[in-house]
Amino acid sequence: MKRFMDVTLSLVALVVLSPLLLMVALAILLDSGFPVFFHQTRLGLEGREFSMLKFRSMRQNAASIGPYFTAQNDPRITRVGRFIRRTSIDELPQLINVLRGDMSLVGPRPDVPVQRGLYSDTDWVQRCSVRPGITGLAQALLRSEGSEAQRLEMDLRYTREQNLGLDMKIMWWTLGRLSGKGSN
Repeated sequence: MKRFMDVTLSLVALVVLSPLLLMVALAILLDSGFPVFFHQTRLGLEGREFSMLKFRSMRQNAASIGPYFTAQNDPRITRVGRFIRRTSIDELPQLINVLRGDMSLVGPRPDVPVQRGLYSDTDWVQRCSVRPGITGLAQALLRSEGSEAQRLEMDLRYTREQNLGLDMKIMWWTLGRLSGKGSN
């Protein structure tokens, strides 16, 4: 049932949001050139690697001049990037990752490979027992304001308590967080 909901809602969202997606792509192109999209290796279900898609919000080659995470007022973020990150529009191309089966609409955010070391073996297996999501419990309740430990605990909590009702709540709570407060 969850996969059916993921595919159906992702298809509807891509169709409804297609004018916005095109405008954002054009804005990125005019602001900082190609490429419009950013691909990053992430870890998904059962720890498998996949290429996560986002709108590019940082300078080209930003990963080679800074850490895998961003900080407030990170100088690598472009003008358009500030807006699309604050509103989470940069995450919308991940709807394609949902259609591919790499991600779900709701689940723990997918980690970059270097983050594997943050978990015990038991916690890692538990975290990778579900598909990662575009949004999750940590994003809905904390956004970027929580500590690494708080986000990790919320991700593990989600894996223990997941159900469609919780997914619907998380999507609703996430919509309430899109004001931009707590984003990097």
